[in-house]
Amino acid sequence: MFFRSVNVSPTGVSNTGAVGDVLVISDTFAITVSNPGSGNKYYIDGVQQATVSLTEGNTYRFDQSDSTNGSPSHPLRFSTISDGTWGGGSEYTTGVVTVGSPGTAGAYTQITVAIGAPTLYYYCSNHSGMGGQANTPS
Repeated sequence: MFFRSVNVSPTGVSNTGAVGDVLVISDTFAITVSNPGSGNKYYIDGVQQATVSLTEGNTYRFDQSDSTNGSPSHPLRFSTISDGTWGGGSEYTTGVVTVGSPGTAGAYTQITVAIGAPTLYYYCSNHSGMGGQANTPS
């Protein structure tokens, strides 16, 4: 894992990872969408429906600027239930910020993982069966 500093935009986004005007992003994941023959799936850094590890207290950015995320739109969201609202769960919003429209420059979903956060699942709010698991070790 690496640490990288980025400037916080002046949109008033507050985050537990913020220090002055710099937010430390623990990792950025490149999100793409492709259909391997069984419907569209999220690919994280090129791996279909990868299970990711999100350490409590750290901030992670899911970069959705790749054009495969748009048209139709594939907004990445989090839930405590596999497949999110499609699986009967609700959207998990604690520490989550979304910016832009998927498939356009600068679009991302970002999460600062709360201390004591449950195991999370990422999913597409517009289409079922696209997501995977996000473990949240302390």
